[in-house]
Amino acid sequence: MAKNEGQIVIKKYANRRLYNTGTSTYVTLEDLAEMVKKGEDFTVQDAKSGDDITHSVLTQIIFEQESKTGNTLLPISFLRQLITYYGDQMQMVVPTFLEHSMRAFTEQQSQMREQVTRAFGESPLGKNLQLPMQMVEDQVRRNTEMFQQAMQMFSPFMTPPAKETKKAEAKDIDELKEQLRALQNKLDNL
Repeated sequence: MAKNEGQIVIKKYANRRLYNTGTSTYVTLEDLAEMVKKGEDFTVQDAKSGDDITHSVLTQIIFEQESKTGNTLLPISFLRQLITYYGDQMQMVVPTFLEHSMRAFTEQQSQMREQVTRAFGESPLGKNLQLPMQMVEDQVRRNTEMFQQAMQMFSPFMTPPAKETKKAEAKDIDELKEQLRALQNKLDNL
């Protein structure tokens, strides 16, 4: 796919075919995914109405990527949490937060690649990024924790994670036991 000057316009027709106006060729969702990976900027327009449908087409690409490979990027817990924000007061904050998080993750990924290259050079080991997977997993965990903390900060009434709920319940039970002991002592003294 040749990159056109400026933004490429992809037209989507009623028969669901996609037409790249920059190259004058029909393209598939896989072709669009490759364009995204190459950093090519494009918009998708409904051929009949001219409406911008880029968001729905990109979402469709994600859906297809998630369903065709066994390697899903979006864990079920994340998807469930994301769904809870639709129609919620947080709906306006989440896109900005996710965009910022992904930008930070991309920058950190570039830094990790540079560190691996410096540490291992251009050897096959350096090109194989399986070695620093622990670093990636740690960063994902930190980003997830940061996301959860930010969401709790904006929504103090959000249900805490199960681990925290169990701790709170145990504390409440201990307090009730203490109150019962105090009442028993008062009864015994009477």
